[in-house]
Parts: sequence; structure tokens; C-alpha cells
Amino acid sequence: MEKFEIIVHKRELLGKGGARKLRGQGLIPAVFYGPQTPSMAVTVDRRDIIRVLERGQNVLIDLKVQDGTEQKGGSAHVVVIREFQVDPVKGLPIHADFLEISMEEEMTVEVPIRLVGKPEGTEMGGILEQIRRELEIECLPKDLPAYIEVDVGHLNIGDSIHVEDVTAEKIKILTEPHQTIATVVPPTVEKEPEPEVLPEEEAEEEAEAPAEEVAEREEKEERK
Repeated sequence: MEKFEIIVHKRELLGKGGARKLRGQGLIPAVFYGPQTPSMAVTVDRRDIIRVLERGQNVLIDLKVQDGTEQKGGSAHVVVIREFQVDPVKGLPIHADFLEISMEEEMTVEVPIRLVGKPEGTEMGGILEQIRRELEIECLPKDLPAYIEVDVGHLNIGDSIHVEDVTAEKIKILTEPHQTIATVVPPTVEKEPEPEVLPEEEAEEEAEAPAEEVAEREEKEERK
């Protein structure tokens, strides 16, 4: 699996003021931790985070921490981005959590689902709806996929594909097997609106009713 190398520095500026100053320099505050690693506040280049996230959150990273005691060429910590925050206005990452992992121990993560193929049912007007967008899996870090492809090309109108239909090598899917991933629903038929009756037309209809009654009475009188 592809790995990225990122160099981080021990963070001296803490608090909201420090974080704001870092972001103004193109850096973002982050936290590095693990089962056997004490939590450490660090700074990371925003461009490095963007570069990793473009490949997906579940990417292995060789993280090198510069804290004054470890040189650039020192040993790296294998981590994944456990969580990250994004500025709601600018859409840029503003914080990240790095979780150290062991290459010999299985890990549990959420992996994105990527639908492939054009459902046969869409040729007849059906609409493809994706119900679930991630699968929870368990695997060794070296087998961690960036995403899981699910072929929906064979689906007709009314057909669905479920978690139990997904096959993947070297990983164990933990998500409930009977959950629906995607389905093709029939096209929606819009009901034609009833013609609007204008006030003048209503008045004419009301006037026509008594006129017909008067005509019937006059016809009866003539017969007498």
C-alpha cells in the first residue's frame, strides 16, 4: 500500500491564539498519539494534510517528529489520520489527529464505498440511490484499502445490493450483512395538477345552474 512521509514539529504555541497564528503561516495544529505513545501537540504543513486527504483518509503515513532530539533521517512512526477538522467556509483542514499503529496488529476502520458501473435499470428510467457510503472493516495496516469498489452495473429497477454481497480479499467486513448499500428505484411519476378554476369561471358555473332550473320550469308550464 502507498505510504506518505510527513514531518511534524513539536508545538510550542498552544491555545486558540497559537492555533490562529500557525494557520496564518500555512501550518495547522495537530495531535500525535497511540496505544503506547503519550499524546504530543505538533504542527504540520497544511499542504501535506491536503495531499494525504486527496488519496483518502485511510492512508498510511510515515510520521517523523522533530522535537529537538530526533533528526530528520530518524525512525518514523507509522500513523493514520484518525480525525480531522475542516474550515466550514474555506474548506481547508484546520486540525488533525495522528494515530500511531502497529503493522503487525489488525485495525478497525471505516472505508469509503465507491460504486462502479451503470445500473441496467437506469436505462429504463430507474434512479440509483446509494444508501450506505462506508463499510467498517478489520485488517492489517498493509492490507488497508483506500476504498472498496461495489459493482452496481447488474441492478435493474427494484434490485438492491447488500453488504453481504461484497467480496474483498484480506479484509473482514464488520458492517451488518443485511444492510443495503445501493438500490435502483422506479422513476417518480408527477401527478398532473388539476386545472385552476378562476373566480370568474366559478361565478359563471354558479349562474348557469339556476338558469337551467328556470328553463326546466318554463318548459313544464308550457306542457300544461
